[in-house]
Amino acid sequence: MRIPASGNSSKSGFSGLTQAKVETLSEIDLQTVPRFSSGFVELDRVLGGGIVPGSAILIGGSPGAGKSTLLLQTICHLSKSQNVLYVTGEESLQQVAMRAQRLGLPSDKVKVLAETEVETICKLALSEKPGVMVIDSIQVMHMGDIQSAPGSVSQVRECAAFLTRFAKQNNVAMFIVGHVTKEGSIAGPKVLEHCIDCSLMLDGDADGRYRTLRGHKNRFGAVNELGVFGMTESGLKEVKNPSAIFLNRSEEASPGSAVMVVWEGTRPLLVEIQGLVDYSQMANPRRVAVGLEQNRLTMLLAVLHRHGDVQMNDQDVFVNVVGGIRVSETSADLALLVALLSSFRNKTLPRDLIVFGEVGLSGEIRPVNNGSERISEAKKHGFTRAIVPKANVPKNPQGITVVGVKNLQEALEAI
Repeated sequence: MRIPASGNSSKSGFSGLTQAKVETLSEIDLQTVPRFSSGFVELDRVLGGGIVPGSAILIGGSPGAGKSTLLLQTICHLSKSQNVLYVTGEESLQQVAMRAQRLGLPSDKVKVLAETEVETICKLALSEKPGVMVIDSIQVMHMGDIQSAPGSVSQVRECAAFLTRFAKQNNVAMFIVGHVTKEGSIAGPKVLEHCIDCSLMLDGDADGRYRTLRGHKNRFGAVNELGVFGMTESGLKEVKNPSAIFLNRSEEASPGSAVMVVWEGTRPLLVEIQGLVDYSQMANPRRVAVGLEQNRLTMLLAVLHRHGDVQMNDQDVFVNVVGGIRVSETSADLALLVALLSSFRNKTLPRDLIVFGEVGLSGEIRPVNNGSERISEAKKHGFTRAIVPKANVPKNPQGITVVGVKNLQEALEAI
């Protein structure tokens, strides 16, 4: 098709196009986006410093994790300073009011709506002009001109796109609750996570005390940021010192326990890792990793055999990260091997010892990022000794003895 160079656009078949302006990148106004606090320091941290007006935020989690509770608490807090609207498609208004009363939340300025049709919700929201909206949940929402059932791929995709466009056009910060599949991922099409600005996941057992909120996507901040909450009778309470929780160690020292420092988002976190090595009665010994990648465990055992002369081919190996946290970074390699060797030799490690570092296939100990901050965090919690990569040794360590190692053999000798 040949596009005419000039003339009336309505006569050329382009009457539906809006007028747009092409600008150079240097002409764009770079004003700071005015964030505002959600009332939770931990939630603000995961969001990158607060809520951005006009952003669409998806919060997923298993049933009973506390998604609705967290958002209801946030909405009630924000109602003190601006208009808010809580849209529920799964509960009645009486159920939402009962939960707010049970949690002791201020609800006199919180506006609620029980509706599942997206067009009706947005029409009513235009008249109410809220600054913050909650959609609970996207899987029960539907659009009238789509014939498929709520929760289907087409309904979830179109509803999410419509709500996101509404939020940006009207400068409304919108929280969208999403269900998860049995594998733990957000239910629905992958495009759901693409069209929103932030994707958060609230993890934790329904009968457990603590919940972790992790950012998997964030256009306004760091990904993999972690927030920790405690579930109480009055709702979710933020945990200001997560390291103290994950370091809730037994009074008696036992073999197979080591403490490491992992980097979660923008802060260090002290975590205890436990290893258990026991003689196997099976032809193929078991390798079980909880909170760590199992393939990496198998690889590190091969490195330990080749470069540390420690053979565990006839042993069952079990690894667990205490507190239910999942560690994905490689700085846990050295602490993992130290914990396994402690269990294998049945010798306890000093309780004031901290270990971190990446282990390479040739047995070298590679440096990790933010090494000085990790050591400082360990010092705050009373640790006086550290075994770290040679390149991560600070110039003037005060109050803590730091031993730098270049390879696995030096690390085993230092222990």
